[in-house]
Amino acid sequence: MSGQKPSLKSGGSAQSRFQVDVVTEASSAAPTPTAAPPDTARSDSVSLHSTGTGHTHISDSHSNTYYMRTFGHNTIDAVPNIDFYRQTAAPFGEKLSRPSLSELHDELDKVTTITPDGLANGEEPSAAEEAAAALAAKEAKGGTIKFGWIKGVLVRCMLNIWGVMLFIRMSWIVGQAGIGLTIAIILMATLVTTITGLSTSAIATNGFVRGGGAYYLISRSLGPEFGGSIGLIFAFANAVAVAMYVVGFAETVVEMLNDVDALMTDELNDIRIVGTLTVILLLGISVAGMEWEAKAQIVLLVILLGAIANYFIGSFMAIESKEPKGFFGYHTAILLENLGPDFREEETFFSVFAIFFPAATGILAGANISGDLTDPQSAIPKGTLLAIVITGVTYVAVAISAGSCIVRDATGDHNDTVSDTVNCTDAACTLGYDFSICKEGGCQYGLMNDFQVMSLVSGFGPLISAGIFSATLSSALASLVSAPKVFQALCKDNIYPGLGVFAKGYGKNNEPLRGYVLTFCIGLAFILIAELNIIAPIISNFFLASYALINFSVFHASLANSPGWRPSFKYYNMWVSLAGAILCCVVMFVINWWAALVTLLIVLALYIYVSYKKPDVNWGSSTQALIYNQALTHCLNLTGVEDHIKNFRPQCLVLAGYPNSRPALLQLVHSFTKNVGLMLCLSSVQVSRRPNFKELGQDRARCQRWLNKKRIKAFYTTVFSENLRHGTQFLLQAVGLGRLKPNTLVMGYKNNWMKFRAELSVLYSSDAFDLQFGVAILRLQEGLDISHIPGQGTLHPSFFEYLSLCPLLTDQRLLESSQQFKKKQGKGTIDVWWLFDDGGLTLLIPFLLTNRSKWGDCRIRVFIGGKINRIDHDRRAMATLLSRFRIDFSDIHVLGDINTNDASVWFCSKLTFKELIEPYRLKEDDMEQEAAERLKAQEPWRITDNELELYKTNRQIRLNELLKEHSSTAKLIVMSLPLARKGTVSSALYMCWMETLSKDLPPLLLVRGNHQSVLTFYS
Repeated sequence: MSGQKPSLKSGGSAQSRFQVDVVTEASSAAPTPTAAPPDTARSDSVSLHSTGTGHTHISDSHSNTYYMRTFGHNTIDAVPNIDFYRQTAAPFGEKLSRPSLSELHDELDKVTTITPDGLANGEEPSAAEEAAAALAAKEAKGGTIKFGWIKGVLVRCMLNIWGVMLFIRMSWIVGQAGIGLTIAIILMATLVTTITGLSTSAIATNGFVRGGGAYYLISRSLGPEFGGSIGLIFAFANAVAVAMYVVGFAETVVEMLNDVDALMTDELNDIRIVGTLTVILLLGISVAGMEWEAKAQIVLLVILLGAIANYFIGSFMAIESKEPKGFFGYHTAILLENLGPDFREEETFFSVFAIFFPAATGILAGANISGDLTDPQSAIPKGTLLAIVITGVTYVAVAISAGSCIVRDATGDHNDTVSDTVNCTDAACTLGYDFSICKEGGCQYGLMNDFQVMSLVSGFGPLISAGIFSATLSSALASLVSAPKVFQALCKDNIYPGLGVFAKGYGKNNEPLRGYVLTFCIGLAFILIAELNIIAPIISNFFLASYALINFSVFHASLANSPGWRPSFKYYNMWVSLAGAILCCVVMFVINWWAALVTLLIVLALYIYVSYKKPDVNWGSSTQALIYNQALTHCLNLTGVEDHIKNFRPQCLVLAGYPNSRPALLQLVHSFTKNVGLMLCLSSVQVSRRPNFKELGQDRARCQRWLNKKRIKAFYTTVFSENLRHGTQFLLQAVGLGRLKPNTLVMGYKNNWMKFRAELSVLYSSDAFDLQFGVAILRLQEGLDISHIPGQGTLHPSFFEYLSLCPLLTDQRLLESSQQFKKKQGKGTIDVWWLFDDGGLTLLIPFLLTNRSKWGDCRIRVFIGGKINRIDHDRRAMATLLSRFRIDFSDIHVLGDINTNDASVWFCSKLTFKELIEPYRLKEDDMEQEAAERLKAQEPWRITDNELELYKTNRQIRLNELLKEHSSTAKLIVMSLPLARKGTVSSALYMCWMETLSKDLPPLLLVRGNHQSVLTFYS
């Protein structure tokens, strides 16, 4: 008889997801499947159930519990599984949700409830998750068409790199630069593309690659700012490239028509007609689907390979009839003559390089359809790098071949043979022809003069024309497919609002039909212009800008040293990638300096726009990683440097509770800490039972998002504590990192402090002074806390809160008062009552405020105490000190009558103060001494008669009268905070002083520094 075995079983209540239940002997003796292997859980029958939201939970099909058999035991703790690490709607599998830490660690009756749809705690799938899940379901149902590395990457890249340049410009480049420099030009261009290919391979193998090509690679590496800017111009460049290639095809067709006198109208309009018909045909192939487009590419590749082979075969078939036109077959004399350069018509090495380099582009043709590749991580590196090698070797071979069998100049006349009377030293002379007349110009044949010389050399001339057609049409077709794919990925990410309409896909391959139509319209518009000489350099620079950013992405990611940067492709180097990025920028200016400037300005403008809009995306970019690295490095560097007075800045610890509860306090502190000092918004949550740390974390995240949304540059955190004082002590001691540590405690004045007698010693304690903190207390007569007003107490008010009753008149005034520091203050004064020297913090804060645009129209007035017979002397001394501090002021008032008063006003004020302290007096004269001592011990905040006799309140009463007299119209009053010695002044008496001092005044900020200098007049 086997022992009873506990199992995890779903309870009947909705409160618990896991419940331990004892399995009876009968239930444990269930039939065993015969096909189960010995180590398989026979009674578990584990199955995977999809939730319909892209998530799958592991569940027991018998008892509907969530667990797996691990190491022979029934447990919900799961072993490592690739499906736990998938994103929502992963293409090659469904996402599983591993058991959460709370499910494994918390008590069983506190485990999170899981709803039937597999979502915990009432969570709802986001719109993006739902859309991704729907797309994944559609792909699984329809069976999408995916390509391998040969058809998807290698073929496309070779077709794009083998352009028209191979057939109609390569021979001219050899004639101008010679074989040696032509090979150098090819190698330089190949160097740039190879480095970019290595960088592309590194990025592509650093995780799963989705659709979007260059945009996806750059945006996921450098972030949406660079990705969004380059993605838009890259898509546009591909769209215009369609027109460029189609116009090149149309020009060739029209030339052939012109040769046989078969023009339809004139050359320009015929180019437009042929171009329009061609782009319509290409659009039809693209819309038919990627499968048809791939088949068309294969056909075009076969034709192109046939044309190249046709040329090389023809180069070995020297025919006497072709010799007058410069083709003699392979000869050492021709090779040696064409080895060096012969630049003509003001051409230079760099101008020839600028003409050739666009032929080397096209290496991203395969990466641009990354979403349609079976395995992008493997296909992109293999296909791209192999295409660069094959095409580079082909270009070098054609250069050497053309330079070895064709002379630079030829007349085409059979009669131009060598004469005995003429001194001829050219290579053609050794072969029986004298083309020296060509030095005077006018010859139509040879490398320098005949763009169609490869047709002359080839075994079958029309096949070269077919190769030209194949090169142009394949490049146009690749661009017509690339532009919509990149643009669709850009629109899906919602980087640019308003473009989301182009994100929709159709069919089993999610084809961007709307993007095809847009690309067609852009291409057709430029085809109808039929003059692309101006736009062509900009397009080339757009592609180069993309290459530069791909290289920079690898350098940046390597520099950031993020643990997430671990590409499986190891043949890259961060410094080589940086050199590649610099080379791309150099080549941009070599090709066309003004086009390079235009490109950089467009990228910069789009970067600034995206940075300003701050799209709500988080892709774990290397920019984030590098910022973290820099922040960490700088924080560590600061720890080795002692603080200096000149670098002092108020770093404020703001006890604000929920940040939206006291907006006026946050706005004022933000006004003098923004871009100057640290601002930490903190809350101490009092708990009397087991704290909910999960809710604490969620509240912290929500509050930080609220601060970010309101553009308040501050951090937020909170702690659980038994009471407010303990929480404040925790925060004062623990908050901060190295030198980024607060030095000033800021809090709001609690207008209803009288209701919280037991907490008087807590509300405004001396703990901050014990820890050498400065203290600032803000009082508004209307109050600071607006959390009790409907719609104001939560970070995300509900619809019903907005529909609740209108606030009372007092609440309306409170709401208006809470927003007063958010608006521009206008002309007025900031009155600084610098009564006691605290190191200068009382003066520094107003100065920082006046540097802000909101407070820029306010002037500082300084009030100080003095003697009646030395008022002028004290004023001059203060003016000298302020001028040495370089602090502007409008006036200085010396208060020499601080102890004199009006008898009638004084009597009323004294009477009001006596009424204020009456509830807090100990009244020890009315009870036994022992009873009085016992009551004082129980309620230490009680005011004794001895305190009232020793610590007079006349100064606070008189200061309030002076404040009303001089500063009743000030925008803000900044005043020295009174101090009370610990153990001698009860908290109730101190609060009564504060109440008397600050009542019925404009906004009042009471400040007391830690009595260490924060101002200096030394350089």
